[in-house]
Amino acid sequence: MGVTKEQVESSLTAKLNPSHLEVIDTSGGCGAKFSIVIVTEQFEGKRLLERHRLVNGALAEEMKEIHALSITKAATPEQWKQQQESEKSQATA
Repeated sequence: MGVTKEQVESSLTAKLNPSHLEVIDTSGGCGAKFSIVIVTEQFEGKRLLERHRLVNGALAEEMKEIHALSITKAATPEQWKQQQESEKSQATA
């Protein structure tokens, strides 16, 4: 049995304390592929590669069983807020 979505969420929540987290099992339920959107203050002042390393580090145990991890968004709370406001204004335009 592979890793569950709940295991990924639990590890990321415990280690990175995200203000927003979306974990999608893209493997069809076998727990081998996940897509993640994560927003946390721990990304402040860090480049994208450093942010991805933090996520991978937080999932070190799970990565032994995960075949593919797609971090579709790794943002700070401020970046996330700006993106949401931008999308909202585009939707109403």
